[in-house]
Amino acid sequence: MTVLTINKLTESVGASVEGVDSDRLAGDDTLAAAITGALEDNGVLVFHGLRLEPEAQVAFCSRLGEVDRSSDGHHPVSGIYPITLDKSKNASADYLKATFDWHIDGCTPLHDECPQKATVLSAIQVASRGGETEFANSYAAYEDLTDAEKERYCSLRVVHSLEASQRRVWPDPPAEMLARWRSRPTHEHPLVWTHRSGRKSLVLGASADYIVGMDLDEGRALLDELLAHATTREKVYSHRWAVGDTVIWDNQGVLHRAAPYEPDSPREMLRTTVLGDEPIR
Repeated sequence: MTVLTINKLTESVGASVEGVDSDRLAGDDTLAAAITGALEDNGVLVFHGLRLEPEAQVAFCSRLGEVDRSSDGHHPVSGIYPITLDKSKNASADYLKATFDWHIDGCTPLHDECPQKATVLSAIQVASRGGETEFANSYAAYEDLTDAEKERYCSLRVVHSLEASQRRVWPDPPAEMLARWRSRPTHEHPLVWTHRSGRKSLVLGASADYIVGMDLDEGRALLDELLAHATTREKVYSHRWAVGDTVIWDNQGVLHRAAPYEPDSPREMLRTTVLGDEPIR
């Protein structure tokens, strides 16, 4: 059994992994189970200065599950998606501005795809100011509720939409933009996700629009209150990037967001996503 050297970064979420180089991460089949276990325990794993090549990043992710290749064409390596505000490198850069708000990837799929299992980011260029990636433990957010709150929230359902997340960036969109958002289907999810493992987490973030059957303002106030509860300082790890860093996180139990940075910043991350097979229930 492969043993990893793990150093916790906070009590709630995040750990650094020592003694693993890029060749081993990409080529050692025995690492996948150890990484999966460490991710379950820590939510976020940080590899400082790994300098993982794009091909090696995809090879590593393929050992954890099926790699999302739906964004082919954005990068020469299949399975790599550039995260940058530079439209010459990513024509969809405007949509990435919504990632400055807390979210869970995959809550508003095109069809009925499950949320992504895990996401890997590697830093190619970093921002001179801002641009950190922050992570919050949504398992801990549920576990810290009172018994009465847990009982109440387990019965609530929330409608998620692309429009809800994009309106935070573009509060008064032109008609064409609004129509494009609304062409994406909305999805109704339970507020509390009961995972196959038996663990429970809160499904929150920018895409959460309103609570079914509750007064609109009251429901949105509750969602804001719960997001604030989930992202208190002690539940958050903020990663200050250095070129060559690689970070992987459990998208099913961790909220994340990018700290704002200048629109003309050279910041560029390469993302690979491991597809999920667990619906939100």
